[in-house]
Amino acid sequence: MHTLAVLALDGVIAFDLATPIEVFSRTRLPDGSAAYEVRICAAGGAGEEVDAGVFTLRAPWGLEALAEADTIVLPGVADPTAPVPEEVLDALRRAAAGGARIVSICAGAFTLAATGLLDGLRATTHWVAAPMLAERYPAVEVDAAVLYVDNGQFLTSAGAAAGLDLCLHLIRRDHGSAVAADAARLSVMPLERDGGQAQFIVHPRPPAPQGSALEPLLHWLEENAGQDLTLDDIADRAGMSTRTLNRRFREQTGTTPLQWLHRARIREAQYLLETTGHPVDRIASRVGFGSPTAFRDRFKRLVGTSPHAYRHAFRRAPEAVAVVGSVESASTV
Repeated sequence: MHTLAVLALDGVIAFDLATPIEVFSRTRLPDGSAAYEVRICAAGGAGEEVDAGVFTLRAPWGLEALAEADTIVLPGVADPTAPVPEEVLDALRRAAAGGARIVSICAGAFTLAATGLLDGLRATTHWVAAPMLAERYPAVEVDAAVLYVDNGQFLTSAGAAAGLDLCLHLIRRDHGSAVAADAARLSVMPLERDGGQAQFIVHPRPPAPQGSALEPLLHWLEENAGQDLTLDDIADRAGMSTRTLNRRFREQTGTTPLQWLHRARIREAQYLLETTGHPVDRIASRVGFGSPTAFRDRFKRLVGTSPHAYRHAFRRAPEAVAVVGSVESASTV
């Protein structure tokens, strides 16, 4: 039987801890036998209490169980910047050297990165924590747009429910699609979700540096994002050459005028997909894309999923959509 150890450190996030315990302990093989033996481990040794904030946990296993595990799961902790005990890091490194597969859920990627085992590899974590992970561990290639990353021996997931995606992926790797599909049905979860983590990222309004020479232009762009604007149009409005405009934009916003404009358009499109029943082609035209195909390509590139899938996942309740629709109708009368 496949032995799976879940390491509970002080401050462990309850959702991250419970997900692998529930999913793997309930997975059954075709003959009805258990697919995994799940062991909950603590750094302080067997029987030691783990402080999870709202509750305490008494783990029946200590770090010695990591050496015997086929797979080790690292849930996130409330403060991912907290130092990881050296004995934990050493135990994880030894387990990896012995061939154990190590999996992190959400901010558990910080614990795994602290071992150095992710150096030179692609990894992910919750999109909110991704910039911090990249800053603290520059040798790790952080991808905030995906639900999980499988490097073979080392796997990482994004936040919350993405841990469930990764657990199902592991079951399929270990025991095939049929067993994984049964586990997915038991979890009331699709075996594969459309899109990645990018669709959940809240993209802030493109920056308009206060007091900068570009501030009036950026406000004008925001108000006219739905128009068919070219780089020459923007440069004419700014009263400068396209070359100078591009240079000033990069200096003051970190991007180009057209990239800034596309992001503003996609952000407006997300709002319309969430709050109206307008066809996708109409939304594409309304936010300034002359071609519905170009809109879909740009939307997929930035958001990580299609406009249709985004609407399916995030459209508000019908009552809210109706209210928005009535307001729009009134404004056009």
